[in-house]
Amino acid sequence: MAEKANKKYKDSVFVDLFYADESAEANEISLYNALHEEPLPEGTEIRKIRVENVLYMNFKNDISFDAGGKLIVFGEHQSTINENMPLRNLLYVGRAYEQLVPVEDRYKKKQVKLPKPEFYTFYNGEEAWAKEEVLKLSDAYLEQGGEKTLDLKVKMININPDQHHEILEKCPVLGEYSQFVEAVRAHQRTGEENALQNAVDECIRRGILSEYLRKKGSEAVNMLIAEYDYDMDIKVQREEAKEEGIEQGIARGKELGKVEGIRLGTVNNIMEFLEDLGEIPETLKSKIMQEEKPDVLRRWLKLAAKAETIEQFEKSVEK
Repeated sequence: MAEKANKKYKDSVFVDLFYADESAEANEISLYNALHEEPLPEGTEIRKIRVENVLYMNFKNDISFDAGGKLIVFGEHQSTINENMPLRNLLYVGRAYEQLVPVEDRYKKKQVKLPKPEFYTFYNGEEAWAKEEVLKLSDAYLEQGGEKTLDLKVKMININPDQHHEILEKCPVLGEYSQFVEAVRAHQRTGEENALQNAVDECIRRGILSEYLRKKGSEAVNMLIAEYDYDMDIKVQREEAKEEGIEQGIARGKELGKVEGIRLGTVNNIMEFLEDLGEIPETLKSKIMQEEKPDVLRRWLKLAAKAETIEQFEKSVEK
């Protein structure tokens, strides 16, 4: 990639379109209406909410707003699938409610009314994924039985153009955004110089987010660079974590091997002492072989060395 990242850009194009740009409120309303049978009444107040570093660390790839009695949380995936979105959204919505409910209201005796939360994640990565799926927080619980007193559901919608999800027609700006991402990827795959700028130019020619991209110019390219830098950073972190895990596993394996070697050596010594005294009963053999505590085996070794009969050893062990 020939372009150099401008580190001041931390918002993604998705966030700019649906949160920061002057057209964002109209885009939010269009997206809301595409997801609900009943559209927002004209003139409904849209209250934007900014929650930092919960869903995507230091990169902003999510938006949330309060409208029509609902708290809507949108996140976007551009790379690999993450099934921990319900957990992330649980942390997210707590911070969002902190902003919506004044401190003094939290201690009132009368119930405080809250906007009903809804959680969506738009997936447009290259890994195969269902057209639409619901991820549930309760699926992660260690104990699956009984009543689930807390749950959170995230609707994961695949907005890749080849999935033909109906939301892409109902919300034209999201449909064009999906085509824009596809064009960016196509140019990235060629390895051409200035791939991101070329993708922006192509989309303007084809009428894909053309007004937005003309207005944003190089700023849109800078946002794309930030996105791809972030995506690459996450991949590198995952690879490093994997390598570190492998190294730790090898070291742990060596240590366990050493411990097991010492254990087996002690067991063999016990057996040798007992074999000099006669035939070892199978139950006793099994008991010695299955013992894993080093201090117990050391005690048994001393007893086997002193024993005059196998029966004497067995009685000493049972004490």
